[in-house]
Amino acid sequence: MDQRVRDKLVRKLKDQSKALHHRLSGGREEAVNVSSSENKDEGDRANASISNELAALQQTQAENLLRAVNAALARVDDGTFGECRNCGGAIAEKRLEAIPWAQYCITCQELIDGH
Repeated sequence: MDQRVRDKLVRKLKDQSKALHHRLSGGREEAVNVSSSENKDEGDRANASISNELAALQQTQAENLLRAVNAALARVDDGTFGECRNCGGAIAEKRLEAIPWAQYCITCQELIDGH
């Protein structure tokens, strides 16, 4: 992978990391606001419960994605970014442009997913 493409992907990863940090800090504030609102009747309590569950799910998804992004940035630092963690081959640039935190080439990912 040439240096220009690599730098572009690293910028993309860093931007994604910043966005996720911002989203996670906002998600914590939102969860506090939902849980502190007055719940007057059963419908209000049900809506608050669903909102809390959805916020927790989104929080978990953002945390998992942030871990994947941070792992990709660590691979940049150790020189293994763009290498499949299964077979050691190169991950296609188009795949990395779409999913810069990808750990596996498309062939290995399909094997892992069972396709």
